[in-house]
Amino acid sequence: HYCSKSQNGKFRVKRTTSRKKFRAKLKYFAEWLYQNMHTEIGDLIKQINAKLAGHYRYYGVTDNSNGIHAFGYRIRRKILEVLNRRSQKNSLTWEGFAKLEERFPLVNARIYVNIYG
Repeated sequence: HYCSKSQNGKFRVKRTTSRKKFRAKLKYFAEWLYQNMHTEIGDLIKQINAKLAGHYRYYGVTDNSNGIHAFGYRIRRKILEVLNRRSQKNSLTWEGFAKLEERFPLVNARIYVNIYG
């Protein structure tokens, strides 16, 4: 929690994801990805989407959009890293990953709960 000004100039308490919880969740997610590295991509993306949706619903509160967008970006980077480890060469680039994401889209981060509305 931190204190800041709202859009109308009044002070209010704003919420953000704890750094400790953020790092722990990334570490847990990375371990899970490595354990499920060889799962078929379609099934893997379905499971990832379920995990991401749960994270976004829990942490998707007012003023925490930076935290959930950062989490989504870091998970995308980790997925690319894990998919590159599936073969002997770095065959997947960001462009290739974008094409893969068109076929198997990941859940987008968004705010689910408006605390002040």
